[in-house]
Amino acid sequence: MTIGDRVPHDPDESSADATADLAAILRDGELGILGRIPTASNATLVCEATLDDSVVRCVYKPVRGEVPLWDFPDGTLAGREVASFLISDALGWGTVPTTVLRDGPLGIGMVQRWVDTPDPEAEPPRIELVDLCPPEAVPDGYRSILRALDGRGDPVELVHADDPRLQRMAVLDLVLNNADRKGGHVLEGLDGGVYGVDHGICLHGDDKLRTVLWGWAGEPIPAHLIADVERLADDLESPSSRLRADLAHHITADEIDALTMRSIIVAESSTMPTPPPHRPIPWPPF
Repeated sequence: MTIGDRVPHDPDESSADATADLAAILRDGELGILGRIPTASNATLVCEATLDDSVVRCVYKPVRGEVPLWDFPDGTLAGREVASFLISDALGWGTVPTTVLRDGPLGIGMVQRWVDTPDPEAEPPRIELVDLCPPEAVPDGYRSILRALDGRGDPVELVHADDPRLQRMAVLDLVLNNADRKGGHVLEGLDGGVYGVDHGICLHGDDKLRTVLWGWAGEPIPAHLIADVERLADDLESPSSRLRADLAHHITADEIDALTMRSIIVAESSTMPTPPPHRPIPWPPF
């Protein structure tokens, strides 16, 4: 199986109507399993959702395949992935691919649009948005996060692009309290978008931010992103908020309140935080 081959129906997620159409296919289409991603820590299946003449390549993570964690309640990771999409969608950022919760061949789980990415075997080799490279080979337009030694004892640097699409993702991670923003969770799509995936350990009530996107630490957050976060905070503070009601299907009331407070803090501080002294980067970082 070659993952990401045929996606006859892949609407532009820049419009609400297109996102709704895509969500309907993911939610209501017949889900056929194509294969499994063996490197994923939780059961992760590549599928096609078929509805009438539309077929969408997608990822399916059944709840029954989730590995228990000591600090997150069992069986909640799929819902946290859906909640993360709802928040990204409410911000209007499109950072998280369209994601739904539905029944499937292995029971209830998260189903998310597949993101087609460039061929990793293409020549010449390309540096990823988040990557490792020798210290003397850090390209222009990249920010260095840390220096370490690779398996052979040679020095390498963890770097990421100074890219506004990536900076928007870094701000989203503040709001989501993302405990696991690895480099491999950042995808540059063939459509020109930059997407974040694997949001199963987000939205905890306690501070758990761990990310490889520290390149803007201590710097002001762009005003247009702050304006979006302010609107999100206002929405979440409203008793009649549709977003709050939708999130309540996936995370607890206390976690929604913590999300609201984080949004207010991000909007009021208007500044990217600095890394905490204890484990600021997920391990492994990819």
